[in-house]
Parts: sequence; C-alpha cells; structure tokens
Amino acid sequence: MIPPFSKGRLGGIFRIDVVSILKPLVMPGRLSSVLVLIGSGSIGVVIARRVGAGKHILLADLKKENADAAAAVLSDAGFEVSTATVDVSSREAVKGLAEPAATLGEVTGVIHAAGVSPSQASPAAILKVDLYGTALVLEEFGNIIAAGGSGVVIASQSGHRLGALTNEQNKLLAGTPADQLLSLPMLQPDQVKDSLHAYQLSKRGNVLRVMAEAVRWGKRGARINTISPGIIITPLAKDELSGPRGEGYRRMIELCPVGRAGTPDEVANVADLLMGPEGAFITGSDFLMDGGVTSSYFFGELAPS
Repeated sequence: MIPPFSKGRLGGIFRIDVVSILKPLVMPGRLSSVLVLIGSGSIGVVIARRVGAGKHILLADLKKENADAAAAVLSDAGFEVSTATVDVSSREAVKGLAEPAATLGEVTGVIHAAGVSPSQASPAAILKVDLYGTALVLEEFGNIIAAGGSGVVIASQSGHRLGALTNEQNKLLAGTPADQLLSLPMLQPDQVKDSLHAYQLSKRGNVLRVMAEAVRWGKRGARINTISPGIIITPLAKDELSGPRGEGYRRMIELCPVGRAGTPDEVANVADLLMGPEGAFITGSDFLMDGGVTSSYFFGELAPS
C-alpha cells in the first residue's frame, strides 16, 4: 500500500494524497532532486538540514506524529518537505516509499537513520528493524537511486565491539537476500539471546551490507556508506543513559579519550562529506566516530577485565 504523503512549505504543513502531490512538485522541464530521510530522530534531521538545501525532502517515519513534528521544523527553516509513514521491517512498506519517491523527481540522496536500541526492544525486534529493515532500504532504494546520488546509513560503535565473525558469517550477513536474512542459523533465538548482542550483530551487519551494496549502487553511478557514531546526545541516547545499561554508558563517556559525548551536528559533518562532491571517491566504507570509545575498549581503561 502506498503511504499518504503530506507536503510542507513555508507557513506550515498540510496533508495531501500521494496522487495529487506528484504533478505540482515537478515543474515543466524541471525535475526535482529528492532527498529521502528515513527516521525523524535528531541525527537524521540534522543531516537533512546540512545536505537538503534546494532539494525536496521526503521524510518518513513509523509514527506520523514524529514525521510531522520534524517536518514542521524543516519547513519553518525554509525546506520543502513531504512526509510519509513507513515500517522499515515491511518489504511492501519500503517499496511503497521508494517507488513514489522516484516519481517526485530524481532520488539523489538517502539518509537511513531509523532503528531501535537495546533498551527499547527485544532481540527479535532489533534484528527485524535494524538488520532486516536496513537490508530492505538498501535493496529498494538501490533500485531507484539516481546517477550521482549518494546515501548514508547510521550504524553504531557497537558493531565494532562485536567479536570477530568468520568469513562465511560475514558473507552471509552481507549478501543473503533480505527476505532470507532472518532465517540464518546464526540469528536464531538460541544463538542471539540478549538485546545487546542482537544490536551489535545488526550494526555489524549494516556495515557489511553497505560494503556489498556499494557494488550494486556503483553500477547506477551512486555511492553508499555507513557512519558508526558513539554516544550522541539524542532522545534515544537519553533512554540508554537512564536505562539498565546507563552506568556503562556514563563510564564510556568518562573514560573515552575525548572525554565527552558527541552531538548530532558532528555526525552531520561526516555525512556532509560522504554525501557531497568532496566524498566522490568514498563508497562502501564505514566511518567510526565515537570519541575513541572503541580504542579505549581494546587498548585502554574500558578494556574488559
């Protein structure tokens, strides 16, 4: 089912049916450049502000109210915005976002920033949203991304602290067709017993998946990379800091080489490079930016005893 879009311009946001939005946005002789943002959290919205000037931003979220709230901020700042609802763990829903997005104009940018954290969901839900959902986004938008386009997937430092996988496991996470991914033996409940392990596997899988998808995206003249942030102060991070693993998160902040948490704007600095012309030689890569937490985990005071 094609999700309803709403279109925001200066002065506010109003709901509009997808069929009626398509023609007004495409001027005669001019094709809009479309930036798709999946996930209306702080990191994704700040990246969209950094790279979305002059583009039509299609902002999609699981919850309509979240998408509308983020769209209002962007609209008030002068961006042209439409909103949509999407469940990234549904093939039908992701396809129902990608195909209409391509009718709005050339999809030249994709920011995938949707996901759930270890304190928010069960292992099964994390694998379905963070791992399978990302695979769906990469597959469906890899089918319609325009030449010269680029994308970023927000992964996590957690994927870098997962123990080494075998070459076979790496290949399975990277290349198994999305709809078969959750059937892999290594992802079954007897193998993935807690939410943190599921999250680490998902984020490692995101990095591997983007490496593999970069080959396919390259055949369309497009690029795709991941960013693996550390603790960035967002509402999601605050959930973690006040959750059952809060003490561990605070310890990471205190003992990492930088000695503080990061900001969404600092993630946007990296995304701006990766999605812009200065990053034209970068694809299939992962950028770890965690204030040195992972360094300290392996070689410093955060090392497990």
